[in-house]
Amino acid sequence: MSMAETQMRREVLEIPEAVARLLAHGAEDLDRAAQALRAQAPRFMISVARGSSDHVASYLKYAAELETGTPMASVGPSIASVYDRKLGLDGSACLSVSQSGQSPDIVAMARMARESGALSIALTNDPASPLSGVADHTLALHAGPELSVAATKTFVNSAVLGLWLLAAWAEDAQLLAEIRALPDALDKAVRADWSEACAALDGRSSVFCLGRGPAYAMAHEAALKFKETCQLHAEAYSSAEVLHGPVSILDAGFPVLAFAAADAAEPALIGVADALAQKGGAVFVTSPLATTAQALPVTRTGHGLTDPIALIASFYAMVEQIAVSRGINPDAPRHLQKVTETR
Repeated sequence: MSMAETQMRREVLEIPEAVARLLAHGAEDLDRAAQALRAQAPRFMISVARGSSDHVASYLKYAAELETGTPMASVGPSIASVYDRKLGLDGSACLSVSQSGQSPDIVAMARMARESGALSIALTNDPASPLSGVADHTLALHAGPELSVAATKTFVNSAVLGLWLLAAWAEDAQLLAEIRALPDALDKAVRADWSEACAALDGRSSVFCLGRGPAYAMAHEAALKFKETCQLHAEAYSSAEVLHGPVSILDAGFPVLAFAAADAAEPALIGVADALAQKGGAVFVTSPLATTAQALPVTRTGHGLTDPIALIASFYAMVEQIAVSRGINPDAPRHLQKVTETR
């Protein structure tokens, strides 16, 4: 199987176009949702999501807190769908993220949030889905059909859309400008050469993925994709935590992939990456500041909140190559299907 034959690769290369389509067609609905957030002035926010969509929500948690000063926490969908409990959400905002918008537990939690007084906003690739029916505002991803089981362009569009909503709510002109410039940055990002990191994973069965702040969510998404598409055991850690126990399993050549954005967390993350490299790990980091770890080529976007989006786009291109090199079809991972409806 060659790289050009996989649907996943085609969809990764479509990421810049998908984001451009979102920016071209999503503004009207987004502006209404941003105005509703300003009117609500939520004291706090909750997110409802699973899998890759929950990694988007984790990224948006950092973005919401850094951009608007509004606390945001993930709430387990089973609180509504399994335990049938109500939460005190009056005056809050609920952000539900689901590419399909079909999972019954996500829908149940979003419905409960709205009934409990939260402003309910849904991000989905299917505006006609059940999730839309329980939201005050539905924001379409405009990602187009995604056929590969592994979510790539829908993940990126979800992250861009959520960040765009927060920037519009905060009326942050600089961040809005960097978001509009993302298609060009992402076109470079999906073509970045991370082949040295690919080589370090050859013959290995485990890998650490590290991040800090908004990039921490991308480490979790990368770990999931390693498992999903490459059948490779991967664990995600904050760079603030990996030295508190997990480092014990690191041996010579143990692969580590560290996601660093150009933000206030970068120096601390680089320090940990260099320390792991000094202990013998094969450490790769998305920053030119590393002195011992291997720096990967990165596309900087001009803002610490948009950098992680470019990082995950480059990672997607790399992980597809690793899957193919291992003889695995990343379009159809074993035991998985495109939509998982959890109750």
